Amino acid sequence: METAWNHQFVEANGIRIHYVRHGAGFPLILLHGWPGFWYVWRKNILPLAEHFDVIVPDQRGFGDTDKPDVPAVEGYNKYVRAEDMRGLADALGLDRFGIVTHDIGSWVAQVFAVKYPERVPRLFLFDCPYPGIGDRWIRPDHLKEIWYMWFHQQPWAPKVIGSSRENTRLYFSHLLSHWAHDPHAFDEDIEAWVDNYSKPGNLQGGFNWYIAADAERLAMISGTLQKQPVIHVPTRVIWGESDKVIKAEWADRLGEFFSDYTFMKVPDAGHFVQYERPDLFNEEVIRHFAEMSRIPEKAPR
Repeated sequence: METAWNHQFVEANGIRIHYVRHGAGFPLILLHGWPGFWYVWRKNILPLAEHFDVIVPDQRGFGDTDKPDVPAVEGYNKYVRAEDMRGLADALGLDRFGIVTHDIGSWVAQVFAVKYPERVPRLFLFDCPYPGIGDRWIRPDHLKEIWYMWFHQQPWAPKVIGSSRENTRLYFSHLLSHWAHDPHAFDEDIEAWVDNYSKPGNLQGGFNWYIAADAERLAMISGTLQKQPVIHVPTRVIWGESDKVIKAEWADRLGEFFSDYTFMKVPDAGHFVQYERPDLFNEEVIRHFAEMSRIPEKAPR
């Protein structure tokens, strides 16, 4: 039976944001990464909604959220996206809330936690890029994994990928299967990705992140990135052991950027732990935010 998702829209930070919302209680914002949109959380929304007020937006440029026709560097960077999240929370009347995210969403969450620590009592990050990765992005054994970061910046890239439904399917099938532990993990849902990224503007909207983030990424790789503020918000970090693009071994410098964190590797999972190991993932999220929702924590495993 098909789920009746509760789709809503709100005006926030100058754009119209699409989100799905279920549940009640302490609010959690689930913020997708690349290549994502709200549906990547389909295995998590309802289980978490039994305990929390779960809010799942499409980031600007993605899904059914607006895609402003502005220069990507100015209009699609992590600081603007953090203000989107603040605007969304304000519009929904949320004073304090948790953030659950990975991939590019982790950059947004880190900005938000530095600027508005009083509003986010806890963070939950997984497979998360952070400044400590440094030049490991371009080590010889990893160059083959990050080609897409520069491909997405080419002005003709959306035309190539979006020239046919077959091309769109081929591209996203590759990313999802290659980054997952099980290459068939997304087989049942690949048409949802094709449908989403076939919508007008969604390819360029997603690619705009890579244009906006390029200068900072190059500074991180070259060692010229300015010193980043330490995040003091209590943070839970989990990481798929099989993640090929953001490697679990790169978590070794988290302590330089998060003063209060716990860490766990997840076996049999790649880049999409929430989708690949949903039962474990949901349990970890519930455990981490239990104090907020007044749910008795289970005994440690």
